[in-house]
Amino acid sequence: MDMGLAGAKVIVTAGASGIGREIAQAFVEEGASVCVCDVDKDALKVLQSDLPELKTWVCDVSDARTAEWFVLKASAAMGGLDALVNNAGIGGPTAKVEDIDPADWSRVLDVCLTGQFNCTRAAVPFLKASENGSITNMSSAAGKLGFAMRSPYAAAKWGVIGFTKSLAIELGPDGVRANAILPGLVAGDRQRRVMEARSQARGISMAQVEAEAFSYTSLKDYVTARQLADQVLFLASPKGRAISGQAISVDGDLQMLG
Repeated sequence: MDMGLAGAKVIVTAGASGIGREIAQAFVEEGASVCVCDVDKDALKVLQSDLPELKTWVCDVSDARTAEWFVLKASAAMGGLDALVNNAGIGGPTAKVEDIDPADWSRVLDVCLTGQFNCTRAAVPFLKASENGSITNMSSAAGKLGFAMRSPYAAAKWGVIGFTKSLAIELGPDGVRANAILPGLVAGDRQRRVMEARSQARGISMAQVEAEAFSYTSLKDYVTARQLADQVLFLASPKGRAISGQAISVDGDLQMLG
């Protein structure tokens, strides 16, 4: 399907692997110009080799100056900016709240929430100049349900939704829309690591953790990175022009996080 994104200028954070890479690739397939940042230099090299159309930078979005530098360089390289996809995030510790190191708490919020602020702050002037400006922020099912033993991550992802809704109200008069995506159980290495950590913390098998997780969903399957990318593309496309301020679940009707 032609999403009307040919020539669109797009930034994807943490786009070298996983969900971010799938999103970046999907935009490229639609004919968009795409700039990607990541902290993983090796993954960026692989991405650049596989998709030479992309432009890539090493950037930790939790650092305000570095994030601003990246957004300015990327927007200049593309001659503007139409869509910002704030995908960068980390899982953080799996532990009871009394056992969480304050430094770990801060690091999760710095990447998952403040990183989105840093990039958005730098991107807004460019997005206001676009005829199809959009921001898509990655939240999580943990941002609406809570997540025992993952309190820093859940707190950050709830914060993303508040940030997104505030952006939608603030930027709407300028024609810029903002939405959040809330993935559920996403197939891939990150989900596997989360389940392994929960398995170890609770002293049960991976199979038990997985079975319990799917017992809380209506659709008994993982969400794929491509399904998330499809949703992001729709929101960034002219077809999604009337959608803003929404926290959109892509989770197979997940009702609880164990």
